[in-house]
Amino acid sequence: MAHRSASPPSGLPVPLAPGQSVLLDPSFRPTGACLEVLSGIARVYCPCEETEGMTIAFLQAGDQLRTDRLCSEGVCVEALTALRFCRHAIAPEGAGLDPVNEWTLQLLRIRHLGNAEKRLHALLALLVRRLGRRCGAWCDLPFRLTHERIAELIGTTRVTTTRLLSRIRNADLLLVPPGEPGLRLAPSLVEAAPLAEG
Repeated sequence: MAHRSASPPSGLPVPLAPGQSVLLDPSFRPTGACLEVLSGIARVYCPCEETEGMTIAFLQAGDQLRTDRLCSEGVCVEALTALRFCRHAIAPEGAGLDPVNEWTLQLLRIRHLGNAEKRLHALLALLVRRLGRRCGAWCDLPFRLTHERIAELIGTTRVTTTRLLSRIRNADLLLVPPGEPGLRLAPSLVEAAPLAEG
């Protein structure tokens, strides 16, 4: 995935279209700045070749990414939906939850579940609980991840991920509405997830 380097001026919104990625320059680290998501949903990932785009976190409106805590290679921010973010000074220590650390912990918990089916189930439920919403008889997730990306997140192959997703779709627990960017999941699937949040 191609990405561009970003050094957004402080306070000015930076827009990204879905699918675009921005490399956050690691030279931001000493400046004590943070990026705040103004609107949309983003995936934060490591650009290192060795990790092949390893997902670190997902961010939504109001979440902040502290640039002083980035790895030495920097990180990339990918827009999963239309995204706007800005850079500003870091809030005082202890002011709120660090979303990157929280996501990393939750993704590690998922990776340690016993089998791929449980990991997929837990991932889908986590994404809906954190980034989706209940809408009538379904829970809506406003974006889709590729089967390759889901496989990376749950520690399996793309083929296994496709097979497991097909099984969930055939059970009428997952809908992929044509012409829409997101997914719909049955509330029963989300409620029966193997990991509770915490």
